[in-house]
Order: sequence, then structure tokens, then C-alpha cells
Amino acid sequence: MTHYGLDVSPAKQGGLTVRAYPTREDLGKAAGEHAAQIIADAIAANGTARVMLAAAPSQQATLATLIADPGVDWSRVECFHMDDYVGLSPDAPQGFGNWLQRLVFSSVSAKDFHRMNTAGDPTQGAEDYARIMGSAPFDLVLCGLGVNGHLAFNDPPADFNDQKAARVIELDDVSRQQQVDEGHFERLEDVPTQAVTVTIPRLVNAAVIIASVPGRAKRQAVADTLGMPVTGEHPGTILRTHPGASLYLDKESDPR
Repeated sequence: MTHYGLDVSPAKQGGLTVRAYPTREDLGKAAGEHAAQIIADAIAANGTARVMLAAAPSQQATLATLIADPGVDWSRVECFHMDDYVGLSPDAPQGFGNWLQRLVFSSVSAKDFHRMNTAGDPTQGAEDYARIMGSAPFDLVLCGLGVNGHLAFNDPPADFNDQKAARVIELDDVSRQQQVDEGHFERLEDVPTQAVTVTIPRLVNAAVIIASVPGRAKRQAVADTLGMPVTGEHPGTILRTHPGASLYLDKESDPR
């Protein structure tokens, strides 16, 4: 039985550490403090930190804690983001780069925030972003988990052996409906059908992965991540193979 106190004892599922908290806010505080420590440690060791960010409501409490932490020297943090839509206007509020700019980078001054350019040829945009990311591992990846188990916009069946670092993908209807259900778009037909996403192998090329996954809508995806075979049919299962991955849940998302 899971006990939802604030003195949380982590459980292990493969290489994945799982922690559950009473509320979304408690989850975000714990995950954000963890992230701040990882960034501070990377800066102390290397002079800089490379951080990959997801843009989603599931990340808000974690990011709010992180940007408020006085121990993070953002002038030494190089930031990337996981995905963005193809076909939106450059200033569309639903654009993930724009979302992160509002939520994070209007409050902190990072060394760099490398934004995807999906306004022109998206295939070229993906190739350009792969070059910008380079091959060096990320010090930290902050991610969520889609209703269908996706990581970034790697919908099932995801390719765990993708040779590209970023690519253009066709969004499945479950992912598109999630954007409506979360209030980003009014109707399914308003949601773009394509996006550029960082691939699974490039995302997990990281020292530490912190997945913040609150809310009842994600409970089945969490159950699949923890219990299904490690295959692209359930993209979140790849987290179980990573020794530095942690999954932060709240009472609503925890299926155990």
C-alpha cells in the first residue's frame, strides 16, 4: 500500500525510482528541488549544465519550484526543449517554445534557450535542432508522460533505436485530443497533425531523468510504464532501463 505522506520512501521498478506524493503541488516541490540539486551539481562539476525541458501543464509545479530555487545559477544553464508543433504561427501561445518562454524564461536568464524552428521546412528544422543539441549527454531531462504513454511526441509505437536525434512525426489522435482536454485548443481539428520531436534515444542520453506525472488522466499510462514489457508500444517503459530516472507521482496518478 502506498502511504501519501511527505516523508516518501522511494520504490524501485527496474532502474526507475518511483515516488508518490499527496498532491500535485507536493510532487512539484519534491521534483523541482531534485532538479535544482542536479543542475547545481552539474555546474559545480563542469561549469555548465545542459537541461532538456518538456512544455506541459504536468510540468508547471516542478518548474515553478525550480525557477524559484536560489541555488541555480541560470547564467550557466543551457536549455533545450523536446518538441513543437508544425503549422502554427510563430507567436501562437500553444507553441511549446512560447510556453516555456512565458513560464520559465521570462523569469530567469539562462545561458541559452535553444528553440526549435518549425516555421519553414520541418524536416530541415529537425535536422538543424539535432545539430544544435549535438551528441553530448544532457545533465538533466525534465519530462512528463502522455495519456498514451508518449515521451515528448514519440507516440506508440515509438522507436527505441531511432538513428535520428530529432524528426518530424504524425501526431496520433490520442495525443491531439489530450491537447484539447488540457485546454490548449478548442477542438480536435484545431490541433496540428504534425510536430518535430526529439527522439527516444536522444532523450534518454542523459545523466538524470525526472518525470513529473500528476493527475488521474495519466494513471493508466503510469500503470503501463511500470508494468508492461519494455517496448515502443508503451514508450514510458524505456524509463525503467535508465539508472538515473525518477518518476514523481501524485495520489491521482499512482496506480499502485
